[in-house]
Amino acid sequence: FNSGSMILTYPLLLDGGLSNELERQGCNLNQKLWSAKLLESNPEAIILAHLMYLESGAQCIITSSYQATLPGFMAIGYDKHSARGLILKSVQLAEEARSRFLSLNPHASKPLIAASIGPYGAYLADGSEYRGDYVISDQELTDFHKPRIELLDNSTADILACETIPGFQ
Repeated sequence: FNSGSMILTYPLLLDGGLSNELERQGCNLNQKLWSAKLLESNPEAIILAHLMYLESGAQCIITSSYQATLPGFMAIGYDKHSARGLILKSVQLAEEARSRFLSLNPHASKPLIAASIGPYGAYLADGSEYRGDYVISDQELTDFHKPRIELLDNSTADILACETIPGFQ
């Protein structure tokens, strides 16, 4: 894989489950936004989790935007502008972790940042992300994902990671 100055070989080593590392740090993720809630309340924990994976050999870190959606943030009181800012902050925190890692490891290859796009079911927080039984139209699903995908696609993330996409019925 050659993307400008980044040359990676396969297999590409991804980070581990971000929530696992955050919980290991003592973060309470038992709420609807899961790790996305920490974007505002504890951003340093997210940076440290990314750093731990980079120091363990990950060549790609995945942002904390799996459950970060405009409707999800707006449902708990954020306005649209703030919600967009928090989603973009997930990329900024990954960039900060990468920058810290590279300053401590100047000869290391530059890791990739993958912007996480979780499924509609992650927003519902009811386990349906594994089943896909959303009972909404294709257009509603498109309308839900499009703003976040456009936002993250226009960010400085290197790639998009569409995660936990259930099979079609």
